[in-house]
Amino acid sequence: MPANRPFLSGWTRPFILMLPLAFAACSTTPSLKNPATLASLPQATAPQEYMIQPGDTLDIRFFYNPELNEQQQVRPDGRISLQLVGEQTVAGHTPKEVETLLRNEYSKELKQPEIAVIIRGFGGQRAYVDGEVTHPGAVDLNGGITILQAVAVAGGAKTTGDLHDVILIRRVDGKPVGVPLDLAGALDDPSTGQDIQLRPYDIVYVPRSAIANVNVFIDQYFTKNLPIPFYFGYAF
Repeated sequence: MPANRPFLSGWTRPFILMLPLAFAACSTTPSLKNPATLASLPQATAPQEYMIQPGDTLDIRFFYNPELNEQQQVRPDGRISLQLVGEQTVAGHTPKEVETLLRNEYSKELKQPEIAVIIRGFGGQRAYVDGEVTHPGAVDLNGGITILQAVAVAGGAKTTGDLHDVILIRRVDGKPVGVPLDLAGALDDPSTGQDIQLRPYDIVYVPRSAIANVNVFIDQYFTKNLPIPFYFGYAF
């Protein structure tokens, strides 16, 4: 063939013409069909007395009957199993309410039982970070933590992550609601109000960036699927 003619065979020309469309398709990040807004989420209220949750660890202490002392983890069904009184539902109640419940139950077996319920571990105080972060998984919410802090605990966003289009998934009235957040903007200006405090069972999803998606396309179609002669003259 002539030396100055581009090295393109007949079957490759249509493919090259389709590349801009493919790049455009890869450049989009995940989007929500009906995104909610931060303003639509239930607003924070004054701190209330803690309600026991599944996964919490409880110390049950008897002042006059120490042989009955126990440490129990609240099961997923919200119950614990105790000596003499058997199965008791404690999730959704405050420690004081559980103390009253147990005094009433043990009064059938003991004279004037005095019982203290102490929370030793907060198993339900977790949120989850997923997507383009170094260490996806659960993060501990003890003491309170914001979304950016949770991403940092998860090892930070990868170079392939897009902090402009982070999605917060939170249950509202028992249904998951997705809220798009611009955490990159929150890094530049904390007053944007995007970096909110997480609640138990929240999910933070960091999507892939547009450039990362294009890189995946190049890797899949140029270096894996095309015949060797086509990309022999390219440097990857």
